[in-house]
Amino acid sequence: MASSPLRNKLTGRLTMDDLLELCYLTQGTRNNHLKEELFGLTEDSDERVSTNALWAFTHFDLHNNQWLYAKHHQIIDKALSASHPTRLRLLLTLLLRQPFTAEGLRTDFLDFCLAGITSATLPCAIRVLCMKLAYEQCRFYPELLAELRITLDTLSQDTLSPGLVSARRQIVKKQREQP
Repeated sequence: MASSPLRNKLTGRLTMDDLLELCYLTQGTRNNHLKEELFGLTEDSDERVSTNALWAFTHFDLHNNQWLYAKHHQIIDKALSASHPTRLRLLLTLLLRQPFTAEGLRTDFLDFCLAGITSATLPCAIRVLCMKLAYEQCRFYPELLAELRITLDTLSQDTLSPGLVSARRQIVKKQREQP
């Protein structure tokens, strides 16, 4: 793969200043071609480059983050096939910043999130993200909310980290507030 200036920026360890510079370089509609290049680099063969590209997207401001909405299904596909925990965490973080609709429900991703909630092999952060994403998908359907509640109830029998306890409590509270 030919090296680009954008790719060269992603090859090393990034500081917060580096991330902010990447966000600045790609902001605005006039730089959508750079966003597209950055998105392409999320599939780079170099794990550091692909992870850094994803990390940069997590720092986009709200306006520039909307550019990713059109990539919603591609990001889900990447999450479903992610084998590296850091990559999966970043992809799930990007998805949590996107709107979910009743019409856009992907049962494969919902099943992935529900399984992720109860997976003791996944890091806590990924399980929390799965919990939040499952709620975002289920909130349109009472029967799916009931399934989520059952999944969350099974967690109450386990010893959970403080992060999982807090996320579970927040989701249960949101479910109670559902009309």
